[in-house]
Amino acid sequence: MKTLKFDDREAWLEARKTRITGSRLKDIVVLRGNEKKIGYWELLAERLAIPDGQDENAMQRGTDLESEAIKMFEEHEGKEVNTDLVIWTREDNESIALSPDGYIGETEAVEVKCLASARHLEAYFTKKVPKDYWFQVLQYFIVNEKLEQLHFVMYDPRIPQKPYFKITIDRDTVKDEVETYLEYQKNVLEEIKALELELSF
Repeated sequence: MKTLKFDDREAWLEARKTRITGSRLKDIVVLRGNEKKIGYWELLAERLAIPDGQDENAMQRGTDLESEAIKMFEEHEGKEVNTDLVIWTREDNESIALSPDGYIGETEAVEVKCLASARHLEAYFTKKVPKDYWFQVLQYFIVNEKLEQLHFVMYDPRIPQKPYFKITIDRDTVKDEVETYLEYQKNVLEEIKALELELSF
């Protein structure tokens, strides 16, 4: 065993990066299946990401970088993206809605995510939309019945090797889920309406 000594906590915290420590092991070990856990991707991110020295919250960071990501998409795809501040609603039920990050006519849309470097790398290597955002993907197709493609854009300038990539989802690959969760939303809204009426008397 080797012992590494440090004079201050900051240096100690920095030295823990890129290593599997006792507190991190739980985020690495996979007990069921073979899908990598977030600790795996964090280790990779610590080795690749360039620190940006900013301590802003994740939501603010995403807002700040969104326009850069849209420009990257436009340059790579040769398409102009409308980024007007809008809300889309279903024609048959305005309570079922979505705020697109960008859209190209009625048939294509762009959703931008500027996530932690570990999540960025996970999505790149797995070629999958992060689970936390899957329902957001479905909502695009639920709300806009003319939408044929959603371009899920990932952008992280801290990963210079791959700051930008996209995952494109086609309507025909999600049509069953779209129907299921459209019906689910309609049922929830009916329940809410009934409860609202109950309290109105």
